[in-house]
This record gives sequence, structure tokens and C-alpha cells, in this order.
Amino acid sequence: MNSKQRKTLCSIFQKVTPEGLEWRSVASLIKALGGDITYGDGSRDRIDLNNESVNIHSPHPQKELPRYAVRLIKELLERTGDKP
Repeated sequence: MNSKQRKTLCSIFQKVTPEGLEWRSVASLIKALGGDITYGDGSRDRIDLNNESVNIHSPHPQKELPRYAVRLIKELLERTGDKP
């Protein structure tokens, strides 16, 4: 995991759910942790990590994830034990 991915991980685990977290940074973090992202119809995406999964909608046309998606990803990372 590089420093940018580590920074993204720390941002996800802030006390207040962050705004402005870019989807491509989160996708890069998931892949660095050994996860997989499956892009479905429209903007539906499935994130698989250590036998756990979550479904979100990727942002469009903006680049930033909405708060609920960051919260779901945070819960996924907590279940898999991937904390900063």
C-alpha cells in the first residue's frame, strides 16, 4: 500500500464521514488490499474484499463518493479487519 492509499484509508476512518473522497482513490485502496471491484449495469458496483462484499453506486457525473457509500465502505473495512 502506498502513501496515498494509506491516506485514503485514514480519511475513511475519520470520526465524521468525509465528503469529497474520490471514487478512484477508494478503488485503488480496495485493489491494494487485495479486493475486487465488479462494475455492473449503470452505476452499480460490487466491492469484494476477504469474503465480504458491499454494493454501492459509483458517483456520476461528479468524482466524489456520497457519505452513505463511504460509510458502507468503512463498515466493510471494519468487518475485514483493514483499519489504519
